[in-house]
Amino acid sequence: MPLTLSIQTGSTVSIYRQIVEQVCAAALAGRLREDEPLPSVRGLAEQLVINPNTVSRAYGELVREGVIEARPGRGMFVSRRRQIYSAPERARRMEQAVTSLISEGFLLGFTPDQIVEEVASRTRAHAPSKAIRSNPKGGSR
Repeated sequence: MPLTLSIQTGSTVSIYRQIVEQVCAAALAGRLREDEPLPSVRGLAEQLVINPNTVSRAYGELVREGVIEARPGRGMFVSRRRQIYSAPERARRMEQAVTSLISEGFLLGFTPDQIVEEVASRTRAHAPSKAIRSNPKGGSR
């Protein structure tokens, strides 16, 4: 299934980070399957009309996080899911992300209830087909 990404140029989230987050979400939700190839750096840069270095940076981070893997001469592919972070590191990363989200929501003038509803709605929309509900403290990535 082809990868479809959209970039919000006016966002406070950097373009490379938007790519990272969307690829992670697609892999987690099953829209990208294990061993599925990703577009080439140049191909994705042309598709999104951005600098290839931005795509390369995003792919580099995705490789470091274990979401994708480089196969020399073949390109980038979605990795087999595995846990690469310890439970305390996952908790730290989640806390950091949630704090950032809440701060941004308040900065934009949203109420606590609106922020909670948006998070709940997006969580339902991005939940993997086989949702990981049995272990709320740590996902598979």
